[in-house]
Amino acid sequence: MATTRKATTHWEGNLLEGKGSVALESSGTGTFDVSWPSRAEQANGKTSPEELIAAAHSSCFSMALSHGLAQAGTPPQQVDTSAEVTFQPGTGITGIHLTVTAVVPGLDAEGFAAAAENAKQNCPVSKALAGTEITLTANLA
Repeated sequence: MATTRKATTHWEGNLLEGKGSVALESSGTGTFDVSWPSRAEQANGKTSPEELIAAAHSSCFSMALSHGLAQAGTPPQQVDTSAEVTFQPGTGITGIHLTVTAVVPGLDAEGFAAAAENAKQNCPVSKALAGTEITLTANLA
């Protein structure tokens, strides 16, 4: 069964001096302030499209890796993933780097690296972001 999730942004003013907020409507978990300076410079307590992409990518990748490992007979005890989305003003998103560390009993580093690479290639968010270079560092704890 397909699902649809919704977020809505309200923006006031021009790009450089304006400000806005993004509401995570499907979950109702919050409304977060956004602005150009928080995107192109320091966050200063506000989020950005890139941070939201990083959240989506790290959670999707973790789910895909966990599922793949379990299907291969080596379910993980723990998976910790961070995603770093690089934004260059005037150019756009220039790359995404995933870093994963996991505890997977019965799996060696080579097998874990292969499973992590498979999850990177096949998680739905990675596929949606296929136009961006995605790199990976995988560490078996």
